[in-house]
Amino acid sequence: MVYSDDHIALAAEYALGTLDADERAQVETMMSADMDFAAVVQSWEHKLGALNQMVGSVEPRSEVWEKIKTAIGHSEIREPLALPEAPAVAPLVEEQPVAAAVENPNVIRLAAKARRWRNLATAASAIAAALVAIIGFGLSMPDLLPDSMRPRPRTQVVEAKAPPSPTRSAQYVAVLQREGGSPAFILTVDGATRNFTVRKVGASAEPGKSFELWLISDKLPRPRSLGVIGAYEFTSRPVLASYDGEIVRAATYAVTVEQTGGSPDGNPHSAPVFSGKLIETVPPEAAPPAR
Repeated sequence: MVYSDDHIALAAEYALGTLDADERAQVETMMSADMDFAAVVQSWEHKLGALNQMVGSVEPRSEVWEKIKTAIGHSEIREPLALPEAPAVAPLVEEQPVAAAVENPNVIRLAAKARRWRNLATAASAIAAALVAIIGFGLSMPDLLPDSMRPRPRTQVVEAKAPPSPTRSAQYVAVLQREGGSPAFILTVDGATRNFTVRKVGASAEPGKSFELWLISDKLPRPRSLGVIGAYEFTSRPVLASYDGEIVRAATYAVTVEQTGGSPDGNPHSAPVFSGKLIETVPPEAAPPAR
């Protein structure tokens, strides 16, 4: 399948980790419904992962270490530390310089740990900056990169097979979730057969309870049950074939919590806990013109 530049850029940003939570949820929904798009994302993850091996280590200058030692308190402090006076019958205790406390092994170990963490943070920032620069040049001006860091062209042989039918049906997907929450179920519907598949993502039923899927439309007098969602990861059924296509595409799909085995009378017995509407993810393919 051929994807637009926006789809390819979205896959690249997902692999790079620069998307916000809503955009990442959108990409994950598209990956679940479209295996070809998931392959595009995996290809970007492979490309960007290899860049980490292209960045060499950088040795800091000697004066950097001296500034770090000064910053963490290795310069000696000669101010005396005054101790409270002892009772009159005891001899006076001599004042000790603070520098002795600085030379304490525990303080030195803490300073060394702080130094290591600062070095790690500096190295991580340098690697991140280098990766961003390499990615930018690699995409826009690859000729400016050294030969050793230019992406190597890869040849991939793809076997093209004739489609089983001259037309492709539209594909729809709905993310069933609470308002503002993470996805609980992903519902996919084939536009031609109207068969649907529910994938369990982040929901688990309580003991003695079952999740039941409902179709809600203003063209129907009441919600219609589409059956209990099974205990496995995927649940598929053909029951939408008995409904008009326009009702299927415009309806709201909701999930309620029912007793084990589902509603006994075909009516929901609780308010919907997850809901969503279908969006078209793959448009239908028109039939080729007659010759």
